[in-house]
Formats: sequence, structure tokens, C-alpha cells
Amino acid sequence: MIYIGVTGWGDHDSLYSDKTAPRDKLKEYASHFPIVEVDSAFYAIQPIRNAQKWVNETPECFQFIVKAYQGMTGHLSSKIPFESMKEMFQAFKESLVPYIEKNKLAMVLFQFPPWFDCRRENVEYLRWCKREMGSIPCALEFRHQSWFLPQYREKTIHFMIKENWIHSICDEPQSGEGSVPTILQTTDREKVLVRFHGRNIHGWQKKNGENWREVRYLYRYNQQELKEWANHVRKLTKECEHIYLLFNNNSGGDAADNAKQLMELLEIEYEGLAPRQLHLF
Repeated sequence: MIYIGVTGWGDHDSLYSDKTAPRDKLKEYASHFPIVEVDSAFYAIQPIRNAQKWVNETPECFQFIVKAYQGMTGHLSSKIPFESMKEMFQAFKESLVPYIEKNKLAMVLFQFPPWFDCRRENVEYLRWCKREMGSIPCALEFRHQSWFLPQYREKTIHFMIKENWIHSICDEPQSGEGSVPTILQTTDREKVLVRFHGRNIHGWQKKNGENWREVRYLYRYNQQELKEWANHVRKLTKECEHIYLLFNNNSGGDAADNAKQLMELLEIEYEGLAPRQLHLF
């Protein structure tokens, strides 16, 4: 089964009418796609009431990919707002209960920062994270090239298989240490994740530039690039049961459109989506 969606549901203007209130956007989103990434969980561990609302207003077959809190992946420059790492992980796991109870949690995504390189202490931390998460399915995404250097690539893949990490395959600009190559290998027979970050090589690393975060994901995939990925996805289906595809190139509002283009190329028509709202004007 192939699932296609985008990261977040608030900023994809092509999906909504001008009259769609922010509180109603997830309901409308769920009439277009069967999955979504909860990126708000990265910035703060979400109250349980939020997850309860989201699972209740989406169809039975809808699934969520919840991004791990930034304190869990080393993005925080300040001290974590918890007494201990274990307390932080426990709070995050508690926030997942509504998804789990409704069987709507596809996976948790651990996306590590560009400075999280391939070294022994980081490998040990990944082991610790996986133990803390228990049986919850978790995907792993690197942002430092060292994990996939020729001398470490197969070891990294083997480690992910051994530790039961779902591989988060990336399509992103290739611009030095802070980007990883597209490694079309699965590490779990049941699930694999692909995230499309765009290919804006000029904006990817300009952290000191104006509106850097907006420029970073400013990219629209063309038809040929999507056709190539359609072929990749078909090959992945021979290795893995469930393929999750997320478009994150939304700085220019391109993610939802590209997601729908890929659906067409793969000839996918989803059943069980939310009813589409009718807008007369």
C-alpha cells in the first residue's frame, strides 16, 4: 500500500477555500490525503487533547506520522524543559496515546540535526532512544552525510535493521555534510518513509540568509523528477508492504500539488477519505 501526504495541514492553500477556518483544515485535508505529518510535535510536546481532537475528526483509515520533539533529537540549544531525558520521553509517549488507541499512529519520526554525525556516542544514543520508545514504530532520518559515506553506509543500514528503525529516505539538495544522499534501501519489511524536501541547492545551507527557513524548502518538482520517483516507489513496493511518502517542499505552496501529481503518476485513488466539502464560490 502506498500512502501519500504532506507535512502539516495548515499551510497548503490549494486545498482549502478562503472560508475554511484553521480549526476545520484537518477535516478538509483528510478528504485529499490518507496521511499527514504532525510537525507541531517537534516544537512542543502536544497536549493529549490535541491528539484526541485530531484522531476524532479524521476517517478511520487515516494515519499520522508524529515528529519527535526537538529535545529528543538534540535540536535544542538550551536545557531541556524536563527534569530528565527519561521524563521527557515519557511525556512524549503519553502524548501519543490517542493515536495508538485509535490505531492511527503510522510511526514517530526522529529527524536528527546536521551536526549529529556518525560517531560512537551518537550510535549509543540511538540505541537508547529505541529502547525508550519500546514497541512504538520509529523512523530515523539523518542530516549529516557521514552516516552514508562509503565506509559506513552498509554498517548504518545494518544497524537500522538490527535496532528496528524504519528508514526515512530523503530527497534533498546535495550540498555538503549537511545533506544526505537518497539511499533507496528499506530496513523494515512492513514500513518505509520517504520525505521530499525539494532540491533548492542554493537555499539549503544559507542559515544566515534572510528568510532562510522559507527559502530552504522553496522548490517545485517537475514531471520528469516525479516520474523518476514513481519508478523508485514501485521498486520499494517489492521490498516493503507499506510505503509512506511525505512532501515537505511547501515554502511556495508546492507540496500538496506535487503530492497529487505523484498520486496521478502512480494511478492511486484512495477510498475511505473524508467527504469533500462543496464550495459554491
